[in-house]
Amino acid sequence: MVIDAKYKSLFIFPAVGVSMVLFGVSVFAALLGGIEATAWLGAAIASIPLPIIASYLMLGGPERTSENFPFMLLIGAAGVMVAGWEQFIEGSSGWSPTAVALVSGMLLIMYVFWYSRFGRFDSVHLSVGGKLPEFSLKDSDGNVFDSSSLAGAPAVLMFYRGNWCPLCMAQIKEIAGRYQDMEAMGIKVVLVSPQPDELSRKLASQYDAPFHFLVDEDNKLAYELGIGVKNGVPVGIPGGYASDTVLPTLIVCSPSGTIIFSDQTDNYRVRPEPDVFLAILRRSGVIPK
Repeated sequence: MVIDAKYKSLFIFPAVGVSMVLFGVSVFAALLGGIEATAWLGAAIASIPLPIIASYLMLGGPERTSENFPFMLLIGAAGVMVAGWEQFIEGSSGWSPTAVALVSGMLLIMYVFWYSRFGRFDSVHLSVGGKLPEFSLKDSDGNVFDSSSLAGAPAVLMFYRGNWCPLCMAQIKEIAGRYQDMEAMGIKVVLVSPQPDELSRKLASQYDAPFHFLVDEDNKLAYELGIGVKNGVPVGIPGGYASDTVLPTLIVCSPSGTIIFSDQTDNYRVRPEPDVFLAILRRSGVIPK
């Protein structure tokens, strides 16, 4: 199955931009005072969650978030209720504040329940209990890396979307922060992305860790494994990225190449913690407890 994210790639920047504009308009209208001030305050409250989420992801660098952002949804709903109350119960405002609140709330709902999810099916090639498919890719320096070189040691393989994805970068940083533990356990770490090799080199230079940064040219391996995404890079992302990318995926293999953990998240904001797959490796007897 190939996922085409064409419409989602067009969504995120306009949605955040529109929400920010609506917030600014609402705040300005509320500050003007008058009979509709409270309704416009509600519209401002309804329009602020999505810009906050976007800023949090881009600037805060979290490794993962809650699945549905319940607190932000509650804030958005409260704003819509205030605007609606002022129009339909108090009769103190017209449709403008309510419409702004409804549009902002709809954009937030679309982000949380539509944009954030891939609608993916687990790849049969990466199922727990199966063997890691053989592959050969070049690393960020142009050297050929063969999957057979992983034999005899436990391995963690992460397919990440690219340097443009803040959650992917945060997840890599988190794993890099545990590299000494992993090295002591004999774990090999492989990071695979379809982004250009110069971008992978730039990423690799940030970490003093013995990781393998591999380049999946034209996303060929991702499509063979059933985890490729057409038009998965948001329109407007700078840096020379191709439009296709990969579904965030993390698998853990035993020294024999058997997959013992496979995280094929359907929500790009939900990622496994290192302690989860390290615990599974310990329980499997692959590494010391």
